[in-house]
Amino acid sequence: MDCQQIRKILSDVKEGRISIEEGIDKLRDLPFKDIGIACVDHHRILRKGIPEVIFGEGKEADEIISIMKEMEEKDENILVTRLSERKAKRIREEYPKATYYRKAKALTLINTPIKASGKGKILIVSAGTSDIPVAEEAFVTAKFFGNQVEKIYDVGVSGIHRLFNHIDKLRKASVIIAVAGMEGALPSIIAGIVEKPVIAVPTSVGYGTSFFGISALLSMLNSCAPGIAVVNIDNGFGAAYIATLINRG
Repeated sequence: MDCQQIRKILSDVKEGRISIEEGIDKLRDLPFKDIGIACVDHHRILRKGIPEVIFGEGKEADEIISIMKEMEEKDENILVTRLSERKAKRIREEYPKATYYRKAKALTLINTPIKASGKGKILIVSAGTSDIPVAEEAFVTAKFFGNQVEKIYDVGVSGIHRLFNHIDKLRKASVIIAVAGMEGALPSIIAGIVEKPVIAVPTSVGYGTSFFGISALLSMLNSCAPGIAVVNIDNGFGAAYIATLINRG
């Protein structure tokens, strides 16, 4: 329940369209509702400006549906991350209007029109095509949060001339999310040529000594290019969240 919905309830009470008791009943589940398997945080959008997001891993499809039903009753928009195709298929049987993004492993259900909230554009850049699933998680999340988002894929350091072909887009972006596995050098390159904040996302892509993304993570943390913030391995969602806060600032 966001500020606009609460204002409407208060206005309805003031103008006599609903009783005080009806208004209280509509607000009763703030700040959260305990549904047994989860405590759904309806207050989060008021505190953070972003609704609660459902993490799909470790939850059964029916458990996710129970949380979605509670959120839908409050007309909240719903994003489920790390969701397998099998679970998504079951959820879409219940919610056929939901959209599943296979590469991103994310599902959205839009109950209220998404308002544009960013001052500029978020640009998502991936080093290779194997990094695209993580980049797509960032893309879907950033769009869900009301940002203008653009993406450039497969422009890593093994063919760095491909990146420079997009220099105008890099310079015009408000914030850049750089997604890379292997040695994780792409964020350093970008931060060295633009004045915009860069959020680095290491991926678990690479051969043995990539250590499932740890090598890329350490490279990004040790970057000599200032202006880089680093999130955890494969955390496209977290990168999009931070980018959203920067883009709203």
